[in-house]
Amino acid sequence: METKNADLSTLKIDRSQKNVNPEQKGKLIKMIVGGISVVIILIVIVLLFRSYTSPAVEVKMTFASLQSSAQSSAILTASGYVVAQRKAAVASKGMGRLVYLGVVEGDKVSTNQVIARLEDSDIKAQLDQAKANLKLSQADLNDAEKNYNRQKDLLRTGSVSQMEFDAAETRYNRVLASIEVAKALVTQSEVALENTLVRAPFNGTVLTKNADVGEVVAPMGAGVNSKAAVVTMADMNSLQVEADVSESNIEKIEPNQNCQITLDAYPGRNYAGYVAKIVPTADRGKATVMVKVGFKDYDKRVLPEMSAKVLFLREAMKEESKEEKPNLVVPKTAIVTRSGQQFAFKVHEEKVVQVAVTIGKDFGSYIAVTSGLENGDEVIDNVTDEIKDGVKVKINK
Repeated sequence: METKNADLSTLKIDRSQKNVNPEQKGKLIKMIVGGISVVIILIVIVLLFRSYTSPAVEVKMTFASLQSSAQSSAILTASGYVVAQRKAAVASKGMGRLVYLGVVEGDKVSTNQVIARLEDSDIKAQLDQAKANLKLSQADLNDAEKNYNRQKDLLRTGSVSQMEFDAAETRYNRVLASIEVAKALVTQSEVALENTLVRAPFNGTVLTKNADVGEVVAPMGAGVNSKAAVVTMADMNSLQVEADVSESNIEKIEPNQNCQITLDAYPGRNYAGYVAKIVPTADRGKATVMVKVGFKDYDKRVLPEMSAKVLFLREAMKEESKEEKPNLVVPKTAIVTRSGQQFAFKVHEEKVVQVAVTIGKDFGSYIAVTSGLENGDEVIDNVTDEIKDGVKVKINK
């Protein structure tokens, strides 16, 4: 057969050609590098896709805040404002132009002290006239009284008629009545003159000056361009904090209960207080009851309308806690220990940021943080093993 005679030598590989075409070799290397690059890009895309499509961990946030040791034993916390329980807008009982004002804001005044005066020249003229009329009536009285006594003696002897005696008696009684009228007019003018003086109703401090010299003042601001109150003053010894307490918590409050008062103006100073009064009515709009908290020790730095925080305590406030500086605290559940170091976790652009912290005093459910956080910082609460640096999270509000 012909197949037996076929030349099989043509099927052999020619190994004698050792050199490969450089152009073909370059194309092969480019293909290999391109393939590897495509694989790497695909891997990166897959990883990024997984990171963006993986479900975010839901977290709840809490705040780092300043807290004193008394807060750990507090039954309830409420906010309010300092209010003077004895306060007055002092006005004039008369109407006129203000010619003297002897006080400014911050001045201390005593009861019945003259703090302002209205123009009084017309009132003084009326008073002088009333006094002159009184003297005139008193002069007439001397003549009328002598005539009356003379006519009485003559009537007994029959030297005068009854008609003449009655006329003398009538004149005498009329003069007595005119004297009473003149005295009343003098008193009226004196009262009007006194009404030009504005006096302090009690010992206190001037809070605001409502009118200036030259302005017209009137009772209850009777005129369009007149001022009603000359000054506003308050008894600084009557300052109390008026705080709103929720209806659901009012049963925790009792009269004379010990409290701690902290003013926003002086966060480093705590004031001992007590429940002075629970106002027997509720605010239906806010569902709260007003509680008035008095100061056990007054401080001249405490001013009306300052904002305050009140802690209702189980026991009396200790003396050393008055000057105690508040500690920066967070809930214990916001701190974890990993590899011997304490951490808190913030959230930035929906990702966890790990923050190393140093902890301090234990306040029960709270722990003091001495470094790593600042007042007002928002951190993750109830930290779990899923919470790690860079993990995507969703804040549960």
